[in-house]
Amino acid sequence: MRKLIVWNLMTLDGYFEGEKPWDIDFHNLAWGPELQHYAEHLGEEGDLLVFGRKTYEGMAAYWPTASDEDGDKIKTYMNGIAKIAVSRSMKTADWNNTRVVAEPVSELKKLKAEAGKSIFIFGSAELAGSLLKEGLVDEIRICLVPVILGGGNPHFKPASQQRPLKLLDSTTLKNGAVILRYEPIRAA
Repeated sequence: MRKLIVWNLMTLDGYFEGEKPWDIDFHNLAWGPELQHYAEHLGEEGDLLVFGRKTYEGMAAYWPTASDEDGDKIKTYMNGIAKIAVSRSMKTADWNNTRVVAEPVSELKKLKAEAGKSIFIFGSAELAGSLLKEGLVDEIRICLVPVILGGGNPHFKPASQQRPLKLLDSTTLKNGAVILRYEPIRAA
């Protein structure tokens, strides 16, 4: 059985992007050799990426023409891996190895039951929140960036109930960022 893992960078005050879409300059405060190595390892651990429409559009605009300064292994991984764009409005996706799925819950239940490597959701906070609510998320990985942004788009959206999490691991990077791994605690 495959795991569904949410991965994102987030500020200390809970934002994954600033006031405007793709305002993610704060990522540079966490980026360095350690986070690059971690990101390269994600490419070995997973074989499918899932994005919400907005995140897909941003990633598809960036990675096909990204410079090698962003890490050749990461660029190769991002452009080569199988991808799903979750959208009810998109009909086609031009970034290679991408297919569009309108109903992610049934599709991801099926894919999780198959053999394979981990499935990652990068960014896509709204999608991640809806899949967490459905009980499909097996792990949440957050790189906590040592900055208070003061406003922006929160990673975790308001919910009707608490979602207890179990800490699996924490890794402090030399630049002060902390990678946290959590497992949602299933209701008894």
